[in-house]
Amino acid sequence: MITTHGLSKKYQDVLVVDGVSVEIYKGGLTAIIGPNGAGKSTLLSMISRLTPMSAGSVIIDGLDVTRTPSSELAKRLSILRQHNESTLRLSVRDLVAFGRFPHTSGRLTAEDQEHINDAIHYLGLEEYQHRHLDELSGGQRQRAYVAMVMCQDTDYVLLDEPLNNIDMQHAVGMMQLLRRAADDKGKTVVVVLHDINFASCYADHIISMRRGQLAYQGTPEEIICSDVLTELYAIPMQVHEINGQRICIYFR
Repeated sequence: MITTHGLSKKYQDVLVVDGVSVEIYKGGLTAIIGPNGAGKSTLLSMISRLTPMSAGSVIIDGLDVTRTPSSELAKRLSILRQHNESTLRLSVRDLVAFGRFPHTSGRLTAEDQEHINDAIHYLGLEEYQHRHLDELSGGQRQRAYVAMVMCQDTDYVLLDEPLNNIDMQHAVGMMQLLRRAADDKGKTVVVVLHDINFASCYADHIISMRRGQLAYQGTPEEIICSDVLTELYAIPMQVHEINGQRICIYFR
């Protein structure tokens, strides 16, 4: 389980995340939603220790992330940041292989190669594995970065807006893949999403933030409703059930 208590981040005089206390239980897919500037990405980044916290604590399976060696933490938790750009001209396979670094420190074994092959296959990247990243489309590149994260083979997989810069077809495919990773591989997937309909259709649990604070948390049935979403996003929201899914309509 991931537990945050009073987690805060301050940049000079601006409080970006303000005393957030949440519990993310093992298994399933948790979506973090909220308007721009709500602190979603900063929260995820502090959980993974990419961003130092100003106050509070993060505990993962009983381990305090501020005191746990990076090599140990990287075997339990992996994260895909919102902006991923490499200055190196890497092939897809080389990039995915970086996911094994916490386990091998760069000395790849036959078992590591199996993990790399599995991740490339899981993301459907076989035909692209020897291409360089700058030769790929945005969607293909995003899948390559997700493959690197999956290759790390951690219990907890954190993804910050993985649907950025990909079209609808690939966005649906990405969410289906993350859903399968939770269901078939037993991963605990935590994902920051802008599209609340993806959160509604694929998440088991939703954390919503507003102005740096925890606003609501619960199941999609509890969060994806007109009253909650209208207050959260400050625009009128309608929720309709279509084929058993709660779909938000916010165009007028």
